[in-house]
Amino acid sequence: MTGVLFACAAGLFFGALNITMRRGLRRLGDVDAGSAVIALVGFGVVAVTAVATRRELGPDELWAFVALGAFVPGFSQLLVVRAVQAAGASRAGILFGMAPLFSGLVAVAVFDEPLRWPLVVGTLLVVGGGVVLAWERERPLDYRAHGAALAVSLAVAFGLRDNVARAIGDEVDADALAQSTAILLGASLVLAGNILVQRRAIARLRAAVAPFALSGVVAALAQVTLFAALERARVTVVAPLAGTGVLWTVVFAAIFLGGTELVGRRLFVVGLLVVAGGALVGATR
Repeated sequence: MTGVLFACAAGLFFGALNITMRRGLRRLGDVDAGSAVIALVGFGVVAVTAVATRRELGPDELWAFVALGAFVPGFSQLLVVRAVQAAGASRAGILFGMAPLFSGLVAVAVFDEPLRWPLVVGTLLVVGGGVVLAWERERPLDYRAHGAALAVSLAVAFGLRDNVARAIGDEVDADALAQSTAILLGASLVLAGNILVQRRAIARLRAAVAPFALSGVVAALAQVTLFAALERARVTVVAPLAGTGVLWTVVFAAIFLGGTELVGRRLFVVGLLVVAGGALVGATR
């Protein structure tokens, strides 16, 4: 039961993350500084939690997760923020929700997992949601199509990450929280390094703290609750519940971003299709 509750909380936090990033970008459009603050705050929160709960953080087992975090969510965080900035939180969030589909397809193509009928049906549902979204006639004035393309590319990257993390995780004894700490450390090193080599780095980081600190806290909560769920329940239970972040993104966008996101019934239908497809894909793994 606690695993289910943690998984539901993870979905809520992942949905909230897209909204807090969008609101942060409205206050300050500095993607590089904002991404660095999100990663650093998120790492700080998770690291404190790991130390407080006396998790083993030995480098011998966790270096691979640091390397993985350098790419996802390290480098990819820059693209995530740009996708949210260009396509909007609700639409980008829905497209990020396609990650379970790509995770399943990569597992079939690269890791020789069997192709089962739920994966085929889930693929059709997710693709159907994408088609409905593509045929949308009315979009926000600041919507940019390249943001949607970027979001889909990131969903592919997230699918690759899931498979790599799964393969690495089978070889180590470190628990999920320690792995999450290592991943966020890798992300922080890349994103902090990226901003520190630029002009006025410290001043820009200070300016980004207020707009993006909440996103960092939410990102940490999403990671912690997700891994807490995975420690207590099967992946087939956790994945569909955490995938409800797609719907939470749409709901929160309608509540907190007002009419600027133009959230209507079509967008809720798309969210339902993507969540249902992701749930079917997750149930096969």
